[in-house]
Amino acid sequence: MNPYYYPYYPYRVNNYGQIFTLLRQSLYAEEMVCAMSSELFHIPETKDLKGNAEMHNHLVPASYHRVTSVGSAQRLVNGEQRQSIIDTMAACIINAENQDRKVRDGLMTMEENAGPEYKAFINVIIKWQEQAENYLAQAKESLRTMGVSFPSAGSEQQDGEYSPY
Repeated sequence: MNPYYYPYYPYRVNNYGQIFTLLRQSLYAEEMVCAMSSELFHIPETKDLKGNAEMHNHLVPASYHRVTSVGSAQRLVNGEQRQSIIDTMAACIINAENQDRKVRDGLMTMEENAGPEYKAFINVIIKWQEQAENYLAQAKESLRTMGVSFPSAGSEQQDGEYSPY
């Protein structure tokens, strides 16, 4: 049978490969944010840089949620089909976004308080953070086009974490 007779669907039933790639790119950018900002703890002039420790209080959970979303996408790419996997991935995307806002605030504080010789370095960290957020947003939007719904802002818990449970 001629394949051109079939209707064109922009997304197949399982098009999680694209989502996996976007989430993995977000995680890669997050890895760079983690590596570079953690390095500042090991440089005498920046070991106590205002904003870095506070930023890491949000970077760690943001990273956890990215890792979990990537793992969920990998499971979907591999053929698992449970709604609970999709719900986990969606919740982790929301949670990472919530933590990212505070990460960005910490990075701005760091940039404001860094000596002139470290401002360019911190600006590179900020650019990596922007990439992490942009890829995450693209993954979220791609999931929306596939019919995945995300919790509303009103469903956040007190600590800023969303839990579907």
